[in-house]
Amino acid sequence: CRFFTVYGPRQRPDMAIHKFAKSIDEEVEIELFGDGSTSRDYTYIDDIVEGISRILDVNYKYDIVNLGGSTAVSLRQLVSSLEQALGKKAKIRYVPQSRGDVHTTFADITKAKLKYGYNPKYRIEEGIDKFVKWYQEVKERKHALCVE
Repeated sequence: CRFFTVYGPRQRPDMAIHKFAKSIDEEVEIELFGDGSTSRDYTYIDDIVEGISRILDVNYKYDIVNLGGSTAVSLRQLVSSLEQALGKKAKIRYVPQSRGDVHTTFADITKAKLKYGYNPKYRIEEGIDKFVKWYQEVKERKHALCVE
């Protein structure tokens, strides 16, 4: 399975979505490379798990399959979704784009759909809402532990 920018609850804190959410929440400046137009296929973890489950249910000896949302989401759109979910405005500093960075990536999931019935369900806004809900619950639990 080839995964495309997987995110969701328990995501590593050094990954973009988690890092951006924390920075926006704490009103800390975030750095965006280039003009924010680069785009990635952000894929919610539940869609990936569903895809893996479908592939494991079929008896193939070997296959290469892309699992993703099959939609390119710009960095600006990602930050906007986080702002919406958090109810806060991001403080953004634009920095030069890294040399060699690919402008757009997204999964061609035609094979996964046809062969395995894979059909991702979560749009970026829905996935970000679920991620932010988890993020806030964890933050509240940590705060409650510190207060006790």
